[in-house]
Amino acid sequence: MSADLREQIIDTLKTIYDPEIPVNIYDLGLIYDVQVDEQGAVRIAMTLTAPACPVAAMLPRQVEQRVRELPGVKEASVQLVWDPPWTPDRMSREARMRLGFF
Repeated sequence: MSADLREQIIDTLKTIYDPEIPVNIYDLGLIYDVQVDEQGAVRIAMTLTAPACPVAAMLPRQVEQRVRELPGVKEASVQLVWDPPWTPDRMSREARMRLGFF
């Protein structure tokens, strides 16, 4: 169950966008870890592109809310982390191409 649910969570994360960047937060590399236990408790570690990011308060709450809505999720929490700091190297190949990073 947890592997399928983890894939559903990742698919959901791919529908959430940083409002300033036209790439979803998963491909942007903002999601550092997704853990799902057998009881449906989800723990997500994520970062932002910068500590002073204008969506610092909104984006983690949006992630938590969207994940909590998935069937099978009993509990969801998002931890905002700054170490290691985000860099463009964390982006997927598709994201780098879309944003012109080669």
